[in-house]
Amino acid sequence: MRKPNYDKYPATVIDGNILQGWGEIRDVLASKLSEKAVLAVDCYTGVYEKELIDELSLLQPAEIILVNELYKDEKVIAEMTERFGYVTNLCLADYFDSEKLAAAQKKVSESNKPVIVLGTGAHMVAPEATLVYVDMARWEIQQRFRRHEVKALGIDNRNEAVSLQYKRGYFNDWRVCDRYKDSLFYKVDFWLDTHIAGQPKMIDRETFFKGIEKTSTKPFRVVPFFDPAPWGGQWMKEVCDLDRSKQNYGWCFDCVPEENSLYFEVNGVRFELPSVDLVLLKSKELLGEPVEARFGKDFPIRFDFLDTIGGGNLSLQVHPTTLEI
Repeated sequence: MRKPNYDKYPATVIDGNILQGWGEIRDVLASKLSEKAVLAVDCYTGVYEKELIDELSLLQPAEIILVNELYKDEKVIAEMTERFGYVTNLCLADYFDSEKLAAAQKKVSESNKPVIVLGTGAHMVAPEATLVYVDMARWEIQQRFRRHEVKALGIDNRNEAVSLQYKRGYFNDWRVCDRYKDSLFYKVDFWLDTHIAGQPKMIDRETFFKGIEKTSTKPFRVVPFFDPAPWGGQWMKEVCDLDRSKQNYGWCFDCVPEENSLYFEVNGVRFELPSVDLVLLKSKELLGEPVEARFGKDFPIRFDFLDTIGGGNLSLQVHPTTLEI
């Protein structure tokens, strides 16, 4: 039998600065906290905030301000985000209670003691602070949805059906977070990878952009992911060297940049980030000007393998075309 040669872990290889483990990361952040007295730890939705709180509290700040406590009431957020099926036009600022936000901004600006601001929107609370961004790929968020582990943006929906969690992410939370993150790229001092719980890695701004630039100027692949289907087959198990004990694999999402991860191999260490970051930063380079003019910062092509060999009949799918007027 031919040995599978499908690369499940493609990466852009770069030199740079990378830290591994909470001990090394805390040492660097402790020095930054002593310099500016304020550390802003901003997060994409789906991050394990408890892990961040537990680990960063060991820095012994005078206070940790949790950003989600500055949002509007959960019922208000539920009402303003209830319409699924349409991509939201909301922005992160719409989530904040303006009086709570102003009070927190005042407290941070006047404090002379070490303060950590943590959560989605931390930079809005402390714009002058050292900024750490904890990013998260949508595929990993979906796994956490399935285990009912993470809250939505401003709402605790962990007990909802996975399909509803996904719809909220797709139509609302991910759009809000991407718009916000797009405004932060050149302000972030450190990028934190917590895709594997308890095994964090951190790179600095220079290393992040070195990886983005190199990836955008050469042929590249994002990190594929695999999922079963009612009609799924057995072919991919052999070709892609997957877990033979699984019932089937129907899907290989080989390039769906909005949901896949991207790997940087920094000094031999793999760092994971959402591949949508590359699309947001380099849409013109990736798509060309005519395509970007039409689709903006949305990658309009996806590459999948569908496996029905030894499985069932592929389900009917309808993909409407854009109406020409």
